[in-house]
Amino acid sequence: MAFSLEEDYEALTQFLYIAPIGLVQAHTDGEIVMVNPLCAQLLMPLSRDGGLSNLFTALEGVAPDLRHMAAAFEGSHGMVCDALHLQVNAGRGHKDAQILSLSLLKLDDRRLMAVLSDVTKSVKRDRELRQSLAWINTIVTGLTDYALVALDANGCAQSWNPSIGRVAGFAGEATVGHSYAMFYPLDGMSGDRALDRLHEADDSGWSLDEGWRVRADGTRYWGSCLIAPLHVPGDDPSDERQTERAYSLIIRDISDRRDATEALRQSVSSDHLTGLANRRAFFDAANLELQRWTRMSRPLSVVMIDADHFKGINDEHGHSGGDAVLRHLAAGMSFSFHAMDVVSRVGGEEFAVLMPGITLEAAEAAALRLCRSIEAQAVEINGTFIRYTISAGVATMQEGIDGVDELLQRADSAMYLAKSKGRNRVERWVGKTDADGDRNLAKHIHG
Repeated sequence: MAFSLEEDYEALTQFLYIAPIGLVQAHTDGEIVMVNPLCAQLLMPLSRDGGLSNLFTALEGVAPDLRHMAAAFEGSHGMVCDALHLQVNAGRGHKDAQILSLSLLKLDDRRLMAVLSDVTKSVKRDRELRQSLAWINTIVTGLTDYALVALDANGCAQSWNPSIGRVAGFAGEATVGHSYAMFYPLDGMSGDRALDRLHEADDSGWSLDEGWRVRADGTRYWGSCLIAPLHVPGDDPSDERQTERAYSLIIRDISDRRDATEALRQSVSSDHLTGLANRRAFFDAANLELQRWTRMSRPLSVVMIDADHFKGINDEHGHSGGDAVLRHLAAGMSFSFHAMDVVSRVGGEEFAVLMPGITLEAAEAAALRLCRSIEAQAVEINGTFIRYTISAGVATMQEGIDGVDELLQRADSAMYLAKSKGRNRVERWVGKTDADGDRNLAKHIHG
């Protein structure tokens, strides 16, 4: 029997090493027992310490809640997560980010098996397919439940028709000559963002989004807005013949699909612990905003936020106390920043806020308000009150910054500058040499 078990183990080892996908076996605490070369090749660039001793530690930068998900899984065996998409990097310029797919299986009370693969190309194809299906869905379904609006080159309604009144309740005098932003809540669409969507329709042939919309009486509904150019897509948006540019806007009330749509969005784009946008959603939004900034330079700022002495909080109060602090910080961030800002968790105790249209000074002021708000509060867990502070770094997009990665690194360096100066403060990015030097110093005192 012993010989048979040894043969089985040898066969499993050979399978792991020759499998065409990344495979890793680990204990339930994440300690890696076996990893095949393909998986090691995918994991090694993610490891902050250059080692592959623990699966959760290696993936902490791109899947900060994986350890929590595994610990919270109540079954004796089963799928902890299936094809979870992990955003590895932001890419350079307009290049696509690398996306990994992770499936984690609990084999028994002691063992985990993880499958890791690069799905960057398939995700891009899937996104294009969803856009095509959106077109088809708009054409063949809900033909009586849509508003069709003709827009001019600036996104203003050119005429009124009964479909607008039927779906959104707006009369002609409140519609003609006004930006299509009137169909959005006040904090849901800025003038710059409205023009951005027209440019995106020029580039790709359409622009589609779903979210809250508002009727003339102020009531809200969940709707989709699809913008398509009535001229040839790809024309130069700077063409002086602006009178020739026109668009069609189709608004549909899809309130009956909101729960399913939100459930899908949450599963793909939300951090499981805090409910904020996850790392993938942040970089998707950041790459899109960078493309917009390249086309039309205007303020674009990033704030990096880190909970001070977080390791000490975990050591003293356990992971449940640490989780409570992270959820409390996430709630404070959601309250402090605007609806169009992308508030996300990008690491274990690291958070990032993307702020389109916001200057460096305004971003710094918002971060400082959050800093003072957190300092004044306490988190209660099981009758114990935990007080903590945060450090934040702010950077803004400028000429010469090579992609989202570099912008985020500037904010990260500024954050570590804040830590090296005593924590519980906000710092701007001040220059590569000074900031990076302080970051290296902060690494030794960071906790």
